Amino acid sequence: MEDRGHLSTEHRNPRSMRLDRLPTLEAFDLINREDATIAGAVACARIDICRAVDLVVDAFRAGGRLIYVGAGTSGRLGVLDATECPPTFLSDPSMVQAVIAGGLEALTRSVERAEDHPEDGAAAMDERAVGKKDVVFAIATGGTTPFVHGALHRARQLGAKTVFFACVPKEQVADEADVSIRVVTGPEVLTGSTRLKAGTATKMVLNMVTTIAMVRTGKVYRNLMVDVNTAANVKLVDRGVRIIETVTGRLREDSRALLDAAGGCVKTALVMHAKQVDRSIAESLLAGASGHVASVLEP
Repeated sequence: MEDRGHLSTEHRNPRSMRLDRLPTLEAFDLINREDATIAGAVACARIDICRAVDLVVDAFRAGGRLIYVGAGTSGRLGVLDATECPPTFLSDPSMVQAVIAGGLEALTRSVERAEDHPEDGAAAMDERAVGKKDVVFAIATGGTTPFVHGALHRARQLGAKTVFFACVPKEQVADEADVSIRVVTGPEVLTGSTRLKAGTATKMVLNMVTTIAMVRTGKVYRNLMVDVNTAANVKLVDRGVRIIETVTGRLREDSRALLDAAGGCVKTALVMHAKQVDRSIAESLLAGASGHVASVLEP
């Protein structure tokens, strides 16, 4: 059995040595102070994070996919980010996917030893028919997860671009990815519990990657969610109507009518209003601009 004691995520945190004796308020302050360091750690990895974003943008433009791979907390965070993309950006569910060691069962309960088999990670890449257009984004906060490394290795064999994310320095654990993101979060308040600071760092990075990539592929106008899935629920219908109100200055009832005339597509509605055209022409204009509203409204 490999000794992982050299990993920074496994070290004891000198600031939390008396964690079990702290009253609630002091325990809160301790964890809050530690969490406050994560944004700075993420910023230190900005160049590599942006390199990963560019790979994802290229993949999306070529019709490829972003596929997260992880185990435990890392895998669940990948599933969470992938699941949130379709309602937020009206993206096809296949566009951002996630593989978690242990499968669906591992989303709600720990599947012991599922992460220990690199061949299972490799098989998952074959099952997803990973290819040259895709980006496989491997997540292992401690850096050593065999399932994740197996998937990463197989993805490279299949010609995919690869990203590796960990919260330990490269000198502690190497990887073979095209882009290696290292957000060094240091020892956890609760020794080895990487669902804490490392999990927070993971969530921040995945949010950045998909959000910026979706912005760059035309899913956003200014800072508005113009590809919101208004068919998903009442809340998102309301958001779509309010976006139209904000951009066009129309009254709420008129904005809802315009949204309906646009087939529920906020982007189409905005172009219909700005160019005074019908739905089919608005859709054609957007297609000619690769879906970028700004290119149509502010050429």
